[in-house]
Amino acid sequence: MAGLIIFFAVVGFLVLVLIGIYNSLVRSKIQVENAWAQIETQLKRRHDLIPNLVNAVKGYMKYEQETLSKIVEARNRAISATALGDRARAEGELTGLLTRLFALFENYPDLKASQNVLQLQEQLTTTENQIAFARQHYNDSVMIYNTKIQTFPGNIVASWFSFSKKEFFEIPETEKSVPQVNLDI
Repeated sequence: MAGLIIFFAVVGFLVLVLIGIYNSLVRSKIQVENAWAQIETQLKRRHDLIPNLVNAVKGYMKYEQETLSKIVEARNRAISATALGDRARAEGELTGLLTRLFALFENYPDLKASQNVLQLQEQLTTTENQIAFARQHYNDSVMIYNTKIQTFPGNIVASWFSFSKKEFFEIPETEKSVPQVNLDI
């Protein structure tokens, strides 16, 4: 009788541990999904601001139409990208083009004085900061989740219930290079 009680206690304990691990994996997976939704929200805001910015500067920047066209094309590629890696590359390209656009503002004094352009630039800069924070939070959430599904005993429970590894939102190689600064006048 005592052996049967011990057996059921051990089985009960193992079931509770299994439930705890499963629930922890589910919580981590939901946190990753929520973190991705936060990135999506900020990217949507960015995508909505870009046409307004392009329209606001179009009249001032007559000689930069190619840059403006590239920004619109990059925005469209970023919106249509579905795979995480493709999305990261497209967003990285868009970030680079926006940085170049902001640098070009220096060549246009009237543009720098435009209240509308300054407000849009400030909103876009704020959004870029929020995207960076959301991306960091997402990658932290992915790291925690991936660690749980790859370490014992979580890896056993993860394989039983088909929890799969998540991708990090990585910066493309082109953005990792150090920008060249030319101070020649």
